[in-house]
Amino acid sequence: MYQVRVSSRILRRIEKLPPGIQRKLANLLEDLRSGGPVQPSWPSFSRLAPDKYHCHLSHSWVACWYNEKGTLRIEVYYAGSRENAPY
Repeated sequence: MYQVRVSSRILRRIEKLPPGIQRKLANLLEDLRSGGPVQPSWPSFSRLAPDKYHCHLSHSWVACWYNEKGTLRIEVYYAGSRENAPY
């Protein structure tokens, strides 16, 4: 089981997302907890860098996360509009 961390800054951003996207993100967080950082079943999942990943929550919304190799900690560092995604 992985430990998934979401910073308070990202939590404030999540509160502004549409309710349906919030539910999808909650499902993604549960999948990350149980299955780890590699989530090929999520739409447009890809590795951005050796330790960074992202997927689409819908056409317009994405989530990005980081996992240091060899650890059981995952940090979600972005959840929001695809236009502003840090990749």
